[in-house]
Amino acid sequence: MGFEPIPGPPGIPFVGNVTDINPENPIQSLCNLTDIYGPIWQFHLGGNQRIVIASQELMNEVSNEERFSKIVSAALKEVRNGAHDGLFTAYGPEENNWGIAHRVLLPVFGPLAIRNMFDEMHDIASQLVMKWARHGPDHLIQVTDDFTRLTLDTIALCAMDYRFNSYYRDDLHPFIKAMGDFLKVSGDRARRGAIAQMFYREESRKYWKDIELLQQTSREVINARKGNPTYKKDILNAMLNGVDRKTGAKMTDENIMDNMITFLIAGHETTSGLLSFAFYFLLKNPSAYLKAQQEVDEVIGNAPITVEHLSKLPYLNAVLRETLRLQPTAPSIGLQAKEDTVIGGKYQVTKGTPIIALFSKVHRDPAVYGEDNEEFRPERMFDAEFERRNQEYPNSWKPFGNGMRACIGRPFAWQEALLVTAMLLQNFNFSMDDPSYQLQIKQTLTIKPKNFYMHAHLRNHMTATTLEHALASTTISAAKSAPQVAASTEPVAQGKPMVILYGSNTGTCEALANRLASDAENHGFHAELVDTLDSVREKLPKDKPVAIVTASYEGAPADNAAHFVNWIEGLKDSGLEGVSYAVFGCGHRDWAKTFHRIPRLLNDVMEERGGTRISPIGTSDAAAGDIFTDFETWEDQIFWPAMREKYGSAESPARSNYEASLEVEVSTPRSSTLRQDVREARVEDVQILSAPGVHEKRHIEISLPSDMTYSAGDYLAILPLNPKENIGRVMRYFGLAWDSILTLSSQGPTTLPTNTPIAATDVFGAYVELAQPASKRNIVALAEATQDEDAKKQLTNLGYSAFATKITAKRVSILDLLERFPSAQLPLGAFLTMLPPMRVRQYSISSSPLWNPNNVTLTYSVLDQPALSGQGRFIGVASTYLSSLSVGDKLYVTVRPSHQSFHLPKDAKKIPIIMIAAGTGIAPFRAFIQQRAAQLGAGRPLAPALLFYGCHSPTTDSLYAPMLSHWQQLGAVSLRYAFSRAPSESENCKYVQDRLYHDRKDVVDFFERGAKLFVCGGREMGERVREICVKIARERAAEQGRDVGEKRAREWVEGLGSERFATDVFG
Repeated sequence: MGFEPIPGPPGIPFVGNVTDINPENPIQSLCNLTDIYGPIWQFHLGGNQRIVIASQELMNEVSNEERFSKIVSAALKEVRNGAHDGLFTAYGPEENNWGIAHRVLLPVFGPLAIRNMFDEMHDIASQLVMKWARHGPDHLIQVTDDFTRLTLDTIALCAMDYRFNSYYRDDLHPFIKAMGDFLKVSGDRARRGAIAQMFYREESRKYWKDIELLQQTSREVINARKGNPTYKKDILNAMLNGVDRKTGAKMTDENIMDNMITFLIAGHETTSGLLSFAFYFLLKNPSAYLKAQQEVDEVIGNAPITVEHLSKLPYLNAVLRETLRLQPTAPSIGLQAKEDTVIGGKYQVTKGTPIIALFSKVHRDPAVYGEDNEEFRPERMFDAEFERRNQEYPNSWKPFGNGMRACIGRPFAWQEALLVTAMLLQNFNFSMDDPSYQLQIKQTLTIKPKNFYMHAHLRNHMTATTLEHALASTTISAAKSAPQVAASTEPVAQGKPMVILYGSNTGTCEALANRLASDAENHGFHAELVDTLDSVREKLPKDKPVAIVTASYEGAPADNAAHFVNWIEGLKDSGLEGVSYAVFGCGHRDWAKTFHRIPRLLNDVMEERGGTRISPIGTSDAAAGDIFTDFETWEDQIFWPAMREKYGSAESPARSNYEASLEVEVSTPRSSTLRQDVREARVEDVQILSAPGVHEKRHIEISLPSDMTYSAGDYLAILPLNPKENIGRVMRYFGLAWDSILTLSSQGPTTLPTNTPIAATDVFGAYVELAQPASKRNIVALAEATQDEDAKKQLTNLGYSAFATKITAKRVSILDLLERFPSAQLPLGAFLTMLPPMRVRQYSISSSPLWNPNNVTLTYSVLDQPALSGQGRFIGVASTYLSSLSVGDKLYVTVRPSHQSFHLPKDAKKIPIIMIAAGTGIAPFRAFIQQRAAQLGAGRPLAPALLFYGCHSPTTDSLYAPMLSHWQQLGAVSLRYAFSRAPSESENCKYVQDRLYHDRKDVVDFFERGAKLFVCGGREMGERVREICVKIARERAAEQGRDVGEKRAREWVEGLGSERFATDVFG
């Protein structure tokens, strides 16, 4: 038999691969290296070999307890300093205490015994529920902290009748603090050598002191029970009184103490992580959230939850299984071969070599879970499907470990997690503090979400007082008080109350909602509430009009509207009777099939569910670049007239269109304010990629915050600053010195920093869009602000008949108009009120985490061209900002995932890919090819890939040509160029669509082998590529003897969907 060497990263002499493993998050490092080297690979630390296995097939093999056994990892060896030979840290049957404890305690974790612990579990869960209820919906829930207190208090009460009372103190109990520090330092010690450890004397002193406190507390609990014995059938009594049937021995006090510490460690860490991840996934997947909550409502309703209910919650059960599939809180286990052996049919493994079973990858094996293996889909975890999959693919779900060393407390953890999840969904609606939050991982002995925060809103009009009574009563009934709507902290406004709700990812719809609120007073109304759609799920007001401003993102709702949309869709019959509403929707016509899908869905479904429509829906197309004018037109001509007709409100005394609700004071102290929705990053490298004579194209490398991760195909959102030229223009216009300080105060909602001194350059640079094209209302305001009749006449013309051609088409800003018409004396406050808030810009990441998981690169074109208005130059805000940065500069960024379809196929070995790009549209494909090159370099077999790339010429802007050529030599890609200014060097193909048609035989061959096609570039290029695909499809049908018309061919191409034809077009 021929054996193959186990692949792996090359190491450094003496220290091995220590630099390849991130000590803060080693599991993520192991996952990244698995993506490079495949389902089995090796690495070395300090000269010692370790083997990683990451597929179901290999997991099934090493689960054979006749050939393999558990090995205590380096970290667990350190934990043995405090827990010795407890169940979790024992070496195994060779340690006599493990066998005695295992046999004595196994019955205590049987179904009946666990069932009898329900009341104690309910006691602690009720404390958590009441804490969140009393703090109210504005309280920022520290999710992992509160769940950790819950699970610690639960295991302590159930196991040894001891109360930490974590919810009745701000600080942690000394035992808990000592245990947390002990676990952290144990992990740190495991990563150091004996020599390095000598330099941590103070840490070591506290470490042993913490262990002494853990043991002393445990000893006191044991002695207290001995002095005051009870007949309670808890874990402590079982350890004190149980007799091992095999040996007749009882557990020693030392071993009881060790296992008490073991249960507190293992019993709280994993379950608190499970609950934290479960709520993250539910909040990120509104349809799953809705199904889970509906199941709780149908099974439990308003009744107090009982132990009998827990067996009747199949969807909730599936949610927990799926959570542990995607994020097993114990993300790996250590195994070893009992004798020298071979695994995978060709890899030699010597006796005792540590084998790391990486559950984070085993649980996502595409051979088992398919192309949607990264998606949270609880339906795959229903009992029948779960059992079928485990029969077909044994050992494909292993979050509780393996065999005789599997988690003995699994039934305890499962009952606790089901109970807590059901109670929370029964009594609260939850929302993320930051709906755009992407999962970050904190790793100690286990993994948990990092920086994950949420808010809890009581359901069914409950109050904390009525809930407290209900938890102790026989039924939970709704409070008799009316639903509470958040009251404004501003002085009481004049006019009839209304509610304005928005769904917004980029901030545009939020800005429109705030603008509507500002305008309300002019029409005899005042906005009592301006908030996200998710904030009113299940409590949509019926006693006042509701205006909704929301968008569609490739047919999906905004992050902060998804739960509301799912709730609306799930309502029956007349669930919205009494609700009066109006909808304005934003969308982008490039996604023709889902254009305005969410606004139209709300507009229609809310009426079908009994709501009353106040006015016809208003819509705007972001591709047209004139959202604000579309919105103002709908406001003025449709929405406000309909509101006045329905509610009989008269317009308030006219306030001029340029009169500001924003007051400005100018002072001298210097101050600065930073935005909070992005985080600080650092520039590591900048390059100019293009030659003179073409639009400048650049490359920038950015190091991310340590806990920010990304995948090839994702976006990096940048919070830019306005170009200095534009800031200077506005400063000069208003006569402000460069060190001027503004203090803003507002009578209505605003995204500007108020009531604090801030530099004028910060306000104009960081908070407003200076280059935003003027709206019709802006121009009317300028006409009112001038006394010059000629200027007034010209502005009136621009605001009406000439608006589309002279303003929108030429992207003329308010600042452009102020400079063109100096007689328009606009106050600074009115100017700021007209401007939308600065928004982030998204760029496709052009690197792979397999190159560097901590850094990303962007590939972008600098927009700097003569302004269409004829006034100076039009300068791109974000591209100019990026081009101004140098190595060492700081900027503010966040990673945003792209659509799930715009990622490399999971089965990279079998599915070919075709990539089509022009200009800087190559960015995501550079990332794809870089990832493939890393995998090929590690010896992994991959299906072939084609890149069709269009640019001007090989010498001016053929981006990354040497690198792409190198990757082509590796076999990572086959390059197909189209040079518009040098077609003779690209098979006489001028544009990328020409080259696609020229090489259509390869395209057809790839596609018939199951290839996935990706397109990235400008809108026009995307349309031309689609036309060529239709043409190729018709010709291929003709070759096969089928007469397919253009309409049918086009329908076929359109019907491919994003799973086979993924596009990312811009411009």
